[in-house]
Amino acid sequence: MMKINKILTLTFFTVGLSASVFAQDKVWTLQEAVDYALQNNIRVKQSELDTQIADENLVTAKGNFLPNVSGNASQNWNFGSFISNDGNRVSRDSRGNSFGLNTDVTLFNGFRNTSVYKQAQLGIESSQLQLAILKDDISLNVVNQYLNILLNKENFKVAQEQILISEKQVNQLSELVNSGVRPRADLYEVQAQLASDQERLINAENAVDLAILSLAQLLQISKDGFDVQAMELTLPTVLVEKKSPDEIYDFAVQNRPEIKQAELNIENAQLDVKIAKSAFYPTLSFGASAGTSYQHFQGQEDLRLIIPDPLNPASSYLAPNGFGQQFEDNLGYNVGFRLNVPIFNGFQTKANVNRAIINSKRIEYSMDQEKQDLRTNIEKAFADAKAALKQYEASETSLNAQDESFNNAQESYNLGVMNAFEFEQVRNRLVNAQANSINAKYNFVFKTKVLDFYLGIPLTE
Repeated sequence: MMKINKILTLTFFTVGLSASVFAQDKVWTLQEAVDYALQNNIRVKQSELDTQIADENLVTAKGNFLPNVSGNASQNWNFGSFISNDGNRVSRDSRGNSFGLNTDVTLFNGFRNTSVYKQAQLGIESSQLQLAILKDDISLNVVNQYLNILLNKENFKVAQEQILISEKQVNQLSELVNSGVRPRADLYEVQAQLASDQERLINAENAVDLAILSLAQLLQISKDGFDVQAMELTLPTVLVEKKSPDEIYDFAVQNRPEIKQAELNIENAQLDVKIAKSAFYPTLSFGASAGTSYQHFQGQEDLRLIIPDPLNPASSYLAPNGFGQQFEDNLGYNVGFRLNVPIFNGFQTKANVNRAIINSKRIEYSMDQEKQDLRTNIEKAFADAKAALKQYEASETSLNAQDESFNNAQESYNLGVMNAFEFEQVRNRLVNAQANSINAKYNFVFKTKVLDFYLGIPLTE
C-alpha cells in the first residue's frame, strides 16, 4: 500500500519539546503517547497555523464587499509662477495644504468577489481536513511503534524463560555427569546452548531498547526512564470475517478526509474558472470624495476681498482669510460611477479561462485517482489482514504442536532416552515457534489497525 507504507516509513515526523520537561520514569499508555504526539508535533502546530491563515483569508474575502475609505493630506511650497486656488496666475512664493477624503465600492465585477469568498470558505474546510489527515498519519505511526515495543518485550520474556530452562539443565547435568550417569559431552552441549540463549537474550534486550528509543524520539522526549504500559491485545477476527473490502471502501469513500479534501479541490477549481471568466464582464464601481485646501503667500497676511455691493465697489473691504476660513470656503464634494468595459487584452483573459478549465479537469482526474488509490489500499490492507490472521492461526497450531513435542522430549531426556543434542533441536524448534507466534500476533493486530484506520475506529482502542 503506497500510502500506508509512506506512513510507516515516516522520517520527517518531529515533535516539539514542551516548555517544561515531561515527567520521567513514567509508564506511558498508548492513549497518552498518541495524545502527546498530536499536541506537540511541529507539523501539527504548523497545520493549525494554516487554519488560522485560512480564517484570515476569509476576512479578506469579506472585505472585498465593503467600500474602501482613504484620507490624504499634503504640504506644498511654491516658488515663482503658479496657478492659485482661485484660478489666477500668481508670481509669488507661497505655501499651502490640501486635504481629502475618498471612498469607493465595487458594485459589480462579474461575481469575482462572490467566487473569491466561496474559495476562502473552502480554504478553511480544506485546512481542517489537512490537519485531520496529518493527525491520522501520526497516530498510526505512534501505534505501530508502540506495538513494536510490546512485540520485542514478549520476545525478551521468552528469551528469559529459555535462560532459566538452560540453567536448570546445566545444574541437573552437572550432578549427573559428576555421578557418572551421563557423559560429559551432554554437559558441554547444554552449556553451549546456555551461551546461545544468553546471546539471544542480549539481542532481545537490545531490540527492546531500540524500540523504546524509536518511540521516545518520535515523541521528542528523553529515553531515560521512558517505558510503555503493557496492554491486553484482542484479536478482532470478527472484523476480517464479517466485513468485506467493498463495505470498508463504501464507508471510507464517504468519510475519509483525503476524499473530502479532493472534493473540495474540485469545487475550488470550478471557482477558479468562474473567477477567470469574470474578467470578460464590465466592472461598475461607485465613488465619492471630499476635499479642501489652504494657501498662504509668503510675507503677506491671509486676507480676502469682501464686496457687499457689486454695484458699489467702494463698499469692498479686506477680511481675515486664515486656515479655518479657507478650509470652510474651499470645501467641496463629488460623487460618481465608473464603468470599465474590457474590449481586448491580447487574448490573456481567454487563455486564463482555458488554463482554469484544463486545471479543473486535471483536479477531477486527481479525485478519480484518489478513489482508485483508496480502493487499492483497502483491498491490499484487507488481504494483508486475512493473510496475517491465517499466519497467526498457523503459528498457534505450530506452537501447540512444538510445545507438546517439547514436553515429550523433556520426559525422554530426563529418562536418558534422548541425548542433549537431540533435545536442544526440539527446544530450538519450540523457541522459533514461540517467536513466530508472537510476531504473527502483533502483525495481525497492526494489520487490523490499518483497517480500523479506514473505518474511522479510534486506533487506541
